[in-house]
Amino acid sequence: MPVPTKALNANSPKLLDQVRDRIRALHYSVRTEEAYVNWIKRFIVYHNKRHPNEMGSAEVEAFLTNLAVARNVSASTQNQAMAAVLFLYKEVLGVDLAWLDSVTRAKRPRRLPVVLSKPELQSLLARLPSGGDVSLVVRLLYGTGMRILEGLRLRVKDVDLGRREIVIREGKGNKDRVTVLPASLVEPLRLHLEWRRGVYAQDLNDGRADVYLPNALADKYPKASQEWAWQYLFVAKRFSKDPRSGAVRRHHLDEQAIQRAVRRAATVAGISKPVTPHTLRHCFATHLLESGCDIRTVQDLLGHQDVSTTMIYTHVLSRGGRGVVSPLDGMA
Repeated sequence: MPVPTKALNANSPKLLDQVRDRIRALHYSVRTEEAYVNWIKRFIVYHNKRHPNEMGSAEVEAFLTNLAVARNVSASTQNQAMAAVLFLYKEVLGVDLAWLDSVTRAKRPRRLPVVLSKPELQSLLARLPSGGDVSLVVRLLYGTGMRILEGLRLRVKDVDLGRREIVIREGKGNKDRVTVLPASLVEPLRLHLEWRRGVYAQDLNDGRADVYLPNALADKYPKASQEWAWQYLFVAKRFSKDPRSGAVRRHHLDEQAIQRAVRRAATVAGISKPVTPHTLRHCFATHLLESGCDIRTVQDLLGHQDVSTTMIYTHVLSRGGRGVVSPLDGMA
């Protein structure tokens, strides 16, 4: 049984409230908070609602092994569950668990990314809804290589039309990076910013221009949440309640709207491959490499920490018939 370095007392908040408080203190995202709380609940229920203070490495290993063997979850799902439970012990209970050697690991299959040919991509883009934000967002995702939430979380200040670049703040791994802004999107974005400025002016006049600020910026710069520079580039039509603070704000555009539009466009275009907004990121990388761009540049644009992650796209380049003559063709 682990010996906690920070013991709970009778006056301590409920365990899950402590988890949420610690997550927020470390500035983790709302999504991470929801996922971690869910996994911690499942861990406790799996062991008949025993308090985690009464359990240790053996119980954690049993839970994670069950996920892989009985539940047959993916490797990424099991890793998320492990991260959540280890967070509970280390960050909330103050317990460093021994290395979990006995966990049966879910196997991570090696899959090549789905990539559309340029004609397929053109067909997809042509079948997006005309006007509105959706078509512009989808083109921006392909033209920059951004992940969907990186694109939707852009603020006005992150887009530099003059330098034709976009700064992606706190991307995966909590890192900032710069990517290219396609020349063909400079004018559409300029027009979008004019429209967006009008929405902002109306919100400001109505006293509803406040937006969410990351980390502790709201405390440090209390007026920044109503400044033009911090406004989301792509915004929802309606106001919504912040799940943490309860404040009613205009949030960024919902990712599901983009996902639905991409799926629908792919279906109408007759594309049989599975297509999601993340497919556009794969297309960006592959098409750059096909055009002769060096892999280190692609790595920087994608924000990959290790070039081996980017190397997966070289396998896409060399698969199928590219550069290979089938033996059947040699029989003629």
